[in-house]
Amino acid sequence: MITPFHNVRIFVASDPVDFRKGHDGLAALVQGHLRQKPFDGSVYVFRAKRADRLKLIYWDGSGLVMAYKRLEDNSFKWPAIKNGVMRLEPAQFEALFAGLDWRRVQPLEVAAPSAAE
Repeated sequence: MITPFHNVRIFVASDPVDFRKGHDGLAALVQGHLRQKPFDGSVYVFRAKRADRLKLIYWDGSGLVMAYKRLEDNSFKWPAIKNGVMRLEPAQFEALFAGLDWRRVQPLEVAAPSAAE
């Protein structure tokens, strides 16, 4: 499983995309349709027309990484289909990637300590 760092930005495209697209095609969608920068280290998640599939891309500093996942007996819980992009917290992304309902995950907001004890 790809587990993003706590400070990585994760974006989900709400429109289904053509899953024949590879690295370059998805990067072009990030730049053109989502108005984001595909090589900024953020994770970009895409859905197929069939709700049981996802692809994601991210730049790891040396190349563009693409991952594909298909659930066997279930479907991913996706946001409503509309033009646009939404941001997920890493805990929500982990739930989505596992096939769980990410909408039920509320990340904890913990303030950093001001000094060591």
